Amino acid sequence: MYRWVERIVLACCEPLSRSLPSSRGEDYPSLWSKDLEKHSCGKFSFATVSGNPVCEDYGLVEPGRQGTFVGIYDGHGGPQASRFACDNLSRHLIRLAQERRTIDEEVLTNAFAATEQAFLDLVRERFDDDPLIASKGSCCLVGVIWNGTLYVANLGDSRAVLGHDHIERPNRIVAVQLTNDHNVSNVAIRNELTALHPDDPNIVVYERNAWRVRGIIQVTRALGDAYLKDNDFALSTSYPKFHLKVPITRPVVRDDPEISSRNLQPVDRFVIFASDGLWELLTNEKAVEIVNTYPKKGIARRLLVSALDEAARVRKIKYDELKKVGRNERRNFHDDLTVVVLFIDHNMLNRRLSVPGMSVRGFVNAAPQRSTFNIAQQQPGNEEELGDMP
Repeated sequence: MYRWVERIVLACCEPLSRSLPSSRGEDYPSLWSKDLEKHSCGKFSFATVSGNPVCEDYGLVEPGRQGTFVGIYDGHGGPQASRFACDNLSRHLIRLAQERRTIDEEVLTNAFAATEQAFLDLVRERFDDDPLIASKGSCCLVGVIWNGTLYVANLGDSRAVLGHDHIERPNRIVAVQLTNDHNVSNVAIRNELTALHPDDPNIVVYERNAWRVRGIIQVTRALGDAYLKDNDFALSTSYPKFHLKVPITRPVVRDDPEISSRNLQPVDRFVIFASDGLWELLTNEKAVEIVNTYPKKGIARRLLVSALDEAARVRKIKYDELKKVGRNERRNFHDDLTVVVLFIDHNMLNRRLSVPGMSVRGFVNAAPQRSTFNIAQQQPGNEEELGDMP
């Protein structure tokens, strides 16, 4: 009975998914977007654009009836770790949440830990044949709305920014940064890392016009980067970019996420989740102003185009000239950029979606897949009631 009902529900949803197609950027090469789709308590807009020859950003939105999951995964050293996180972190979260029948900060922490352990197991398995897999890492930013609460967990320098109405001036929107940037360009983070490693004089080095952990990487928390966490994965001089002249005695990059939660208030309007490529070009206030000013439909694309326009301005060229830059040279102008704008409809916070949500992955144009965001376990005798739950 359950599978029969599920097939009927999915068949009914297919016309909806076809009416909301993903689109490739007519105005910029390699720009992909979903203009506006439904999630558990509102709508969302999603866009991503490649700066690297092979995009290292991955994004995922899982809009189930019981809640919504957003993941922004910004890889470095290659796309392997970010793709792995995109494929696995939400799966671990859902499994752990089903075991506890809820979502909380402990579930989020354990989901990150399970994903990290699984990736390090993969690194260990492949290290002898492919040592460079130890250099693959990813920033991970996750947002979850569950029972009227917004949870945000972060490793690295992707960022979540809330837009809410000014309490005393209703016509004004306020930008609130919900995450800290775990990047040694931030003096507080630099000091924190130095204090944690008092016996390592080279823990932070100014190299290639930036502060870097051990002279190599700028982020202080990430999934992967096994060579910076375990000396068993040290890379030889055959890989000079990642070779550590002084071996590590303990991890110099952390894998524990910073987590916060917020009971959503009537003044909370939307949340912008984005990789650091966006925030390098737009301030929190500018991004929130854009989302507040323009129509919801296509707003993620508009944010990316605004950022690209700023990238062109910084390099003193026109946007039309930036569009003509080749794939192999584009990274000289901007990073990969991924953004999800999650609008919050407070009238929907305690209501179920009328149709199952459809998973959306950035840059993936395959047929939409039914969301796996389902925390409640199916109970005996309730097959008809729960059969169409995502």
